Amino acid sequence: MTNDHYYSAAPESAHRYAECAYAYRGETLRFMTDAGVFSKQHIDPGSEILCKSLPELHGRVLDMGCGWGAMTVMTLSRFPSLEVTMADVNERALDLAVRNVQKNSMQAKAVLSDGFANIEGEFDAVITNPPIRAGKAVIYQMFADAKAHLADGGILVLVIRKQQGAPSALKYLKELYAEAETIERDGGYWVIACRK
Repeated sequence: MTNDHYYSAAPESAHRYAECAYAYRGETLRFMTDAGVFSKQHIDPGSEILCKSLPELHGRVLDMGCGWGAMTVMTLSRFPSLEVTMADVNERALDLAVRNVQKNSMQAKAVLSDGFANIEGEFDAVITNPPIRAGKAVIYQMFADAKAHLADGGILVLVIRKQQGAPSALKYLKELYAEAETIERDGGYWVIACRK
């Protein structure tokens, strides 16, 4: 038994590849997943709710903690002209994300990064389903780092469950950003949008 978390940099669990298809906005998106990554059997409901409630996006977008690429693929399927960068600390997840973008005939850049450590430049939007189990200090730092990497007027869109701290996260985000509001509530998940 290994002590892997989905935010482990190099999962040691044996590979267990699986394929899944997902109907999204009239299209069938196809994915490969593996052991040692977050939500390996299906698209996480929080990621799905976030993507369905995204406001209009343009320009450069960062998918922070991209996992195996579900949110990048759904976002590009909706806004094909975006320039998306996917970032994750988990090498296995990032490798799958690259494959899944290609599998759906899309393009995105991939950066192996612990949080924002290897992220360069500014983005018009940052989307994230943050790694709640990594702890409050880690995810609040991510929210602050996201602000530092957003262009003026840029937007951070994140999803967090009410029972995992959405109300206190919203309070913190209102102090950090010029604007922060809940744009969707569904099944206990809150989608919060913050503007710099």
